[in-house]
Amino acid sequence: MNSVFAAIVLAGERPGGSDFSRELGLASSVLVDVAGKSALARVIEALESSRSVNGGVLCGPVESIFREQPEFQEILRDSSFQWIPPQAGPSASALAGLESLNQFPALLTAGDHALLTGEMVDDFCSRVSGLDLDIVFGLVPYSIVREAFPESKRTVLKFSNGQFCGSNLFAILNPRGKAGPALWSQLEADRKRPWRMVRRGGIGLLLRYLTGRLTLESALETLSNAMGCRVGYVLIDNPRAAIDVDSVADRDLAQKILLGDC
Repeated sequence: MNSVFAAIVLAGERPGGSDFSRELGLASSVLVDVAGKSALARVIEALESSRSVNGGVLCGPVESIFREQPEFQEILRDSSFQWIPPQAGPSASALAGLESLNQFPALLTAGDHALLTGEMVDDFCSRVSGLDLDIVFGLVPYSIVREAFPESKRTVLKFSNGQFCGSNLFAILNPRGKAGPALWSQLEADRKRPWRMVRRGGIGLLLRYLTGRLTLESALETLSNAMGCRVGYVLIDNPRAAIDVDSVADRDLAQKILLGDC
């Protein structure tokens, strides 16, 4: 497998903007200042510094915002990334990015992943390269997130063999992995309610999840069957990977981390 990844950075906004962007008076939430630099600038810099990534696309925001906010042009000016318009929702945007790149493996991340580093990207890419899977996502054990940042409120996936947080790092290793975004579009509305996502796998799966008897591996097997491709995960042992910046509290935490106060 080619070990050089093309990257897709999702930076779309909901119609009318997010509550977060409106609260801060921003045209786009990825422009939030985090310790003197926008979240998006930090993401692009991390990807550019990675040995595993060679360019890619920024999917979003909509063209009117992209053209009217000079910071977007400044961020991309000397980068190996190009802007493409977002679609209706993150999954459709991810698929648009994959179609635009037409290159595998591909790395998918979010424009608000302000704590992302080149080392974090390289570690993830090295772990997923060579796996006999189509889609791989990074999970961070909740225990290390809670220990490092006890004040942080995160969405936690609870399984009988562990509790995990997402990392906003996904790998689409081959064209079969494009089946993933098609199903994700059905799950997006439930991303903050894991039990609703599990419910789509049937009442038996839901009951096992609600009673704490569902393993992560069983859930992934069901997800793989639903997608028609092989889905897996790798563990990331850096608690910072679980912190994205989509609220004022998360922005404040990320700033403390970057300034060495946390």
